[in-house]
Amino acid sequence: AVLLAGDLFDSVHASEQTLQALCRALGSIRAPVFISPGNHDCLLPGSAYLTQRWPENVHIFRTPSIAAVELPEKGLRVYGAGFTAREQPPILDGFHAEQDGRINLMVLHGDAQNAASPYNAVSPAQIAASGLSYLALGHIHQASGLLSAGAVHYAWPGCAMGRGFDELGQKGAYLGEISDTGEVSLTFLPLPGRRYEILRVAAGDDPLAAAQAALPADTENDIYRIVFTGEADAVPCAAVQAALAPRFYALTIRDETRPRRSLWAGAGDDTLRGLFLQALKAQYDAAADDAARRDRGLREDDGDGTLPIGQRVRHAVFGEGTVLDVDLNKGAHVIQFDGMGTPRSISLRAKLEKIGP
Repeated sequence: AVLLAGDLFDSVHASEQTLQALCRALGSIRAPVFISPGNHDCLLPGSAYLTQRWPENVHIFRTPSIAAVELPEKGLRVYGAGFTAREQPPILDGFHAEQDGRINLMVLHGDAQNAASPYNAVSPAQIAASGLSYLALGHIHQASGLLSAGAVHYAWPGCAMGRGFDELGQKGAYLGEISDTGEVSLTFLPLPGRRYEILRVAAGDDPLAAAQAALPADTENDIYRIVFTGEADAVPCAAVQAALAPRFYALTIRDETRPRRSLWAGAGDDTLRGLFLQALKAQYDAAADDAARRDRGLREDDGDGTLPIGQRVRHAVFGEGTVLDVDLNKGAHVIQFDGMGTPRSISLRAKLEKIGP
């Protein structure tokens, strides 16, 4: 079965060309297709889900009340519901699937990340109590991976194609398998299409060379934003843009570097800061090596006492990650943690354990 959890269209209405192409594609699938309309393509008057003639293998859930389609030849039951307005109160609350030995699937457009969401908020407790084998969700635009609540597995694959720099990376669908014992596995299947990507690069002495070294090989179909960071001279954005543009479908360049400065700048000034730096530098120079400087909190890292870009670190809550930048205006390291989709700003005062040199 193919489970489509809503928002196939950006609005209630779709062009005739789009509808015909979608119907041809769905009709060519040699399996039943189930659609749960979402908040963008909800079942308002004039909706294509209400007016279009759909292929025989396509079933659309047209009410916010959960209904079931029985597939006895497959030992399968598919539940679902649909949005009939832009916003939808919780649908899953109080639901429990029939337990008769069949595999129970559900396709549902809903928000499993925000308990106060107006878009069919779905909670782990509701999922755990549902008695489903697997719940296919839509609404969130970034893929979730396989999740579980109690004995119930669930996931959302994200949108099929990114449409802006808030929807980065490879997009795709999930191919799921359920074993005779109820074990669920998902395989992510990449879909063709343009990708939006943001690449943060330490500019160094040669921004163009730094970007070329950091870029993957195949980017001609993608839309990129390259952000230069770190301490450097002003980046010649126009020249870098001209040199790299042929490698992309579209490219923008941003210079977020900060001027080079020495940790000891101002150490000779006749000011309180200058006197402090003089005393600190004397201790730094007197230390035997970096180990001694580290023990005394004097190690010079990235020229201003911050961690260098590229440094691997470990945070007590977020785990391991890589320093991408230093935001002196916010007083924070910008760190891409391994288990998170987007970078986080971590205060310079936060305790970070360095991993490696």
